[in-house]
Amino acid sequence: MSGFLVKEGAARVARDPLERAMPERILIVEDEPTLVATLRYNLQRQGYLVSVASDGLQALQRAREERPDLIILDLMLPELDGIEVCRILRQEMAVPIIMLTARDEEIDKVVGLEVGADDYMTKPFSMRELLARVKANLRRVRLTREEAAAGESEPRPAPPLAFGEVVIDQARREVRKRGVPIPLTPKEFDLLVFLVRNRGMVLSRDLILERVWGWDYAGETRTVDIHIHGLRAKLEDDPANPRHIVTVRGAGYRLEP
Repeated sequence: MSGFLVKEGAARVARDPLERAMPERILIVEDEPTLVATLRYNLQRQGYLVSVASDGLQALQRAREERPDLIILDLMLPELDGIEVCRILRQEMAVPIIMLTARDEEIDKVVGLEVGADDYMTKPFSMRELLARVKANLRRVRLTREEAAAGESEPRPAPPLAFGEVVIDQARREVRKRGVPIPLTPKEFDLLVFLVRNRGMVLSRDLILERVWGWDYAGETRTVDIHIHGLRAKLEDDPANPRHIVTVRGAGYRLEP
């Protein structure tokens, strides 16, 4: 991939107070050497351990062997494209995936998120913003692990949630509708739990981004719309006319019990 551009050079981002003592590992899947060097340099400055794969098949091998804490995945790759890599990895692990694309077409973003990417950025992008999104995704992972660890010492698991004919097992991170398992991506699950916990309330896109994605700034709200679309397709009887996950025009979304 040639002609990429990063808007900013080396970026300094405040270190997260919840960082673990053990450095987190990030896998970069990108075939443009200059971009790889820039990403590696900036991520290592933040204290992350960085490994690299230059094609889709190598990405699958590295991810399976190293079990990274986060993957930065380019859309256009040799051997196997980023969409297929994301689809396969999402079936095997819950690692956060940030997808990079040189295109600005809506369909690429939609497909990337629908197959399980947690986030996407279009080249050229701000290195400072990428580092902020990396930090936000890793912070969510740490919080989830801490909650799981606390649950091991406390015998009472989080109670199941329900609406309509949908039951959410928070401890197992499983969703069933009329008793049938419904496969959700990790971010779809987190979004659904947030909606259900705040049922009846109008939730703005920016609030959802802050609470579910961990962004502390106004981000790409289309990300929320695409995940809402995915939840409706999987959980609503008539996704085009949803009964539970409803749009409040000009305000955001609300979950109707």
